[in-house]
Parts: sequence; structure tokens; C-alpha cells
Amino acid sequence: MFWSIGGPGSGKGTQCPKIVEHFGFTHLCAGDLLQAEIESESENGTMIHNFKKEGKIVPSEITVKLLQQAMQQSDNKRFIIDGFPRNEENRAAFENIVGLESFYVNSKSYNLLLLKIKPEFVLFFDCPEEELTRRILNRNQGRVDDNIETIGKRLKVYFESTLPVINYYNSKGKVQKIDAQRSVDEVFEDVKSVFAKFKPVARVDSTK
Repeated sequence: MFWSIGGPGSGKGTQCPKIVEHFGFTHLCAGDLLQAEIESESENGTMIHNFKKEGKIVPSEITVKLLQQAMQQSDNKRFIIDGFPRNEENRAAFENIVGLESFYVNSKSYNLLLLKIKPEFVLFFDCPEEELTRRILNRNQGRVDDNIETIGKRLKVYFESTLPVINYYNSKGKVQKIDAQRSVDEVFEDVKSVFAKFKPVARVDSTK
């Protein structure tokens, strides 16, 4: 398991599917899980919508539970967790909430000890604020938080809350920094170089 962290618009969401294709990981995007919950029109979905509209971080317990559910439902136990943790509370909540769980997959019982699991490394997509703003405004995905006012709030939260998480893992020698200003292909070459250090097995059918 590893974290994929970067500011909104840093390209981590573009790189993760390439990692999935090349190395066979399962991609869990915290933002996509939250968006799916919004679209479900559940009570939690309404609350998540309001947090995102204000550019605020969704409460850790909600995001962790969504990640936990997605991990339990997957047959593949090699995960890229994208866009999480976004602050120190997220990081602590993941360790505290995702403990020893018994669950069933295809009628078979599994025990998944996640409490002691730490990310093998943190893939940090580094990109300056001006470039992040330009990319978000240009992507026009129709998201409630893709407007200039909310973008400013999101970037403020990122620099104040997420960078300390990166610094925490950097102090433990786990951060692999990627210059995310370049083209998608150039960035992925650096990503592959990082993975080569940790020797994950590439998919046999991967040609990229």
C-alpha cells in the first residue's frame, strides 16, 4: 500500500490509473468515493457536498469508512490510496479506525490487519500554486468545488494541512517527490523510476 498525495490539479488522479495498468494495483481515490456518496443522495452525501462546497476537508471518520469499505470489497490487496490523508487527523484516523476486520469475499472469510500497516512510501506530486490553479480552472469537470473562490480555499487547506503530512512522512524517509509540472508521460517516467526502487512486479501485458 502507498499514498498518492499532491495538491488539487497536481495530476495524481491521472497518474494513478497508469500505475494500475502498469503494476496491477487497485486505485482508491478518496475524492471519487466522496463524490459517489454525494451522488447517492444519502445523509452523509449531503453533508459531504456542503463541506466540499466550502472547500473544507470532510470529517476523517467518513472518508476512512468509505476507504475501508472499498478495501474490504476488493479481491486485490495492493492499493494506491489517492488524495488521502489530507491532514494529520486523517492519518491518525486511518490508523485508529481501520483495525483488525473480519469480512467475507466470495464466500470466504478473511482477516485483514490494517492497523499496523503503514504506507511503504508516499508518492508526492509537487506542483506550484499558480500551476495548480490554472489546471483546475481549465479542466471544467462541473464539480461544485471547481470555481475560483473555492479553489483558493482548497489550496489554502492543502498548503496548511496536507503539507505537514508530507513533512511527517519525509521525516521518516518515506516521501518520493515527483516534479508534477511536466507532461503526463514525463511524470510517469519518474513514477516508474520510483517503483523500480521498491521492485513491484509489473503486469505481464503492460507495454507502457
